[in-house]
Amino acid sequence: MGVGGRFGARESCGTARGVLQRVLDADRGVFETVARRHWPGADALLPRLSRAADHGVLWFAVAGAIAASRTPRARRAALRGVGSLALASATINTVGKRSVRRARPLLDVVPLVRRLEKQPHTTSFPSGHSASAAAFATGVALESPGWGAAVAPLAGAVALSRVYTGVHYPMDVLVGAALGVGAAFTARALVPTRDQARPPARPRAEAPALPHGAGLIMVVNSASGSSERALALRAALPLAKIVECEPQALEDELERAASLARVLGVCGGDGTVNAAARIALRHDLPLAVLPGGTLNHFAYDLGVEDVRGLARALERGDAVRVDVGMFSTEQRRGIFLNTCSLGVYPELVRERERWAGRIGGWPAGLLSAVRVLRADRHPLEARFQGRTHPLWLLFAGNGTYHRMGVMSGRRTDLADGQLDVRVVHGGRWPAVRLLSAALAGPLTRSPAHAAVQVPHLHMEHVSPGTLLAYDGEVTHVRGAVTLRKLPRALTVYRPMP
Repeated sequence: MGVGGRFGARESCGTARGVLQRVLDADRGVFETVARRHWPGADALLPRLSRAADHGVLWFAVAGAIAASRTPRARRAALRGVGSLALASATINTVGKRSVRRARPLLDVVPLVRRLEKQPHTTSFPSGHSASAAAFATGVALESPGWGAAVAPLAGAVALSRVYTGVHYPMDVLVGAALGVGAAFTARALVPTRDQARPPARPRAEAPALPHGAGLIMVVNSASGSSERALALRAALPLAKIVECEPQALEDELERAASLARVLGVCGGDGTVNAAARIALRHDLPLAVLPGGTLNHFAYDLGVEDVRGLARALERGDAVRVDVGMFSTEQRRGIFLNTCSLGVYPELVRERERWAGRIGGWPAGLLSAVRVLRADRHPLEARFQGRTHPLWLLFAGNGTYHRMGVMSGRRTDLADGQLDVRVVHGGRWPAVRLLSAALAGPLTRSPAHAAVQVPHLHMEHVSPGTLLAYDGEVTHVRGAVTLRKLPRALTVYRPMP
């Protein structure tokens, strides 16, 4: 390099140092200005708030309060906020604090009443508290803008408290907050929000608008714990008729409602919604679905989560047409809105129902998985596409299921005309085969499992006594089993974006 080149490099380096020094001087100047200014009420509040945020305790408490509202969106917002916080905290503590060794501010200009009892010993840049606050608030807002707006002022106060108490320079706080926001968006890339996977608002359907719910009869399965939602629905749609009934009277009440209503409504889990859809199809009525059971896959994939969204769709007449799956055997016919399966899964469903009333839903699910997968059994044998196949599991989804980041699959289109068929082949080690199929992508093919999208599927020589599960219900089948689609057969209300 020539003299001119070396001189130019030294000049550039000197300029960069000068700019950095001016930034650092301005940063210290802002810190000292904050320290010298008296803020009414802040001396009693901000130090306590800063201590409360130690180790994320404040944010775990806020997450618990949000989740206590008992709405699906609020629970997801709380979980996403905590997940974003965890990612931000891990990044700051493993990378951020070790990359820039900036000393903590001198406390000479900070009044004693503001100082924390225990001063932090880690480096100052960036602020971990600010990163956690911003990550939590951003994570909550990505899932629920309303809850995000409620949490944002608290997050801002925590970030401010770190400068006010003298433990961070303003730049530490700003960079920490930026890293927290980035962590929340990174978490969203790994685990997309439900709004990112909302099914398309098509095909649009003609459906009556029901001002204040006039013309709607909503049948509520009281066994699904939906009484609170029924009360909320009465408040949102005062002219709707709400009928609560026990499971044994559900079919009769749905039939009675269908003969009188302009729109048939149902509140319950997937099994309850299946029964209502079957009756709505028979009477050629649009269906209004309000999730209220343990499993609400159809309602959530449709985009209906709460009373407010459904009420808005009913009053505006916003509706779409969706596909319906149908199975037919030598003994019976039925429909499915979510999934239909043969093999191990129906046994899991039956075993889970056996224990759920005694130990609860999730423990029953774990216990049933252990009991079924440990049992000594022969694979199911079924003949389709001209060949006899030993199977541990045959799953058919009403619509294609897509993996969402690291999350399990969801449907983004409820009118694609396809059955999403997954097969886990028979052989040794069924638990290993089932686990590998669950972890693999939806279209992965291997010696253990395969997947294909087809409009119909016909199986023959199904062994007598074979269980078939559909939308959480279980029945016995034998001989020939046919699965097919009824494209865009059902009109359902859903809130439009």
